[in-house]
Amino acid sequence: MQHKRILTAVVAVLLIGAGIYGGYTIHDHFGSRGTYNGTTNQLQEPSKSQSISDARNTAVVQAAKKVSPAVVGITTKVYNRDIFNRKVLVGEGVGSGIIFDKSGYIATNNHVVGTSKTVIVSLADGQSTEGTVVGRDEKTDLAVVKINMDNLPVAEFGDSDSLQVGEPAIAIGNPLGLEFQGTVTAGVISSLNRTIGAEGQSMKLIQTDAAINPGNSGGALVDADGKVVGINSAKISKEGVEGLGFAIPINAARPILESLIKNGKVVRPYLGLYGLDKQMAARFGMQLNVQGIYIYKVVAGGPLDKAGLQHGDIITKVGDTDVKDFSTLQSSLDTYKVDDTVTVTYTRGGSETTAKVTLQEAPQSDADDNQ
Repeated sequence: MQHKRILTAVVAVLLIGAGIYGGYTIHDHFGSRGTYNGTTNQLQEPSKSQSISDARNTAVVQAAKKVSPAVVGITTKVYNRDIFNRKVLVGEGVGSGIIFDKSGYIATNNHVVGTSKTVIVSLADGQSTEGTVVGRDEKTDLAVVKINMDNLPVAEFGDSDSLQVGEPAIAIGNPLGLEFQGTVTAGVISSLNRTIGAEGQSMKLIQTDAAINPGNSGGALVDADGKVVGINSAKISKEGVEGLGFAIPINAARPILESLIKNGKVVRPYLGLYGLDKQMAARFGMQLNVQGIYIYKVVAGGPLDKAGLQHGDIITKVGDTDVKDFSTLQSSLDTYKVDDTVTVTYTRGGSETTAKVTLQEAPQSDADDNQ
């Protein structure tokens, strides 16, 4: 037992000695004031540089610096009335927007502003102000908000028609709310001319794998030159599906935004019909053996009604454009204005004939299959 005590004491002395030696060693390296005296200066404060290397100053970095100040948060408040007829806040939504004019005009999505007449706009510099919804268009999911402030940063619109599949794409917005305001994600242009949504939708969308999440709607899709080429609008959210985001091409948005500023709405010509194309007919269990639009109802007093077309006629051409489905019909109508007279070719009872049709303004509440 005594030998064991002596062995324990020896080990303890050795450990204490090692600790003292280690302490002196650390003291020698760092000095009495904690200064590192090693062979490198890795632990010293780095020198502050006003510039970064070319490797770090990528197109994404430059685009983010250029556009981010013009991307805003848009907050809407939803109210209801209680049993005492008092206004009660029942919900709040947050999206994004893009300042595109120094007068304070902001592009965003219609589903971001909803039915609100006013919204709260949160600028990138931390300021907030009230914005007025000057126009909205449900069909294209676009809206314009106006704020009254000076010296606003403005994002530059680019050319979405020149986009190439595979080129860089940068999404800037406010995913999941203002807590993550100004979030930048990057990817590529995955595809062009995508169509999603309701039947008859004519607008072709940009597909990207840059991360787009709730709150990004209305934000900017930017190219490597720092120009806005799209307005982020939608994401396909399904289990196991990632990287399917969509943006409205800025070239398609331009005339819509202009019309919303001037008229508060989009003035569109229409023919005044409810109908089916071949694909739509198949979904309803019907067989349409010809290419074109089968008319199952004309709007009373509408352009086609006045021109003598009726239920059962099949439209095959508008002007010089062959009409194969609702998408080509709408694309054709988009080239005309209200009060223009166009030649409509149609078949009735197997015989082809034409009619001169004067286009009218489409009612704002029309569904997509009412052209």
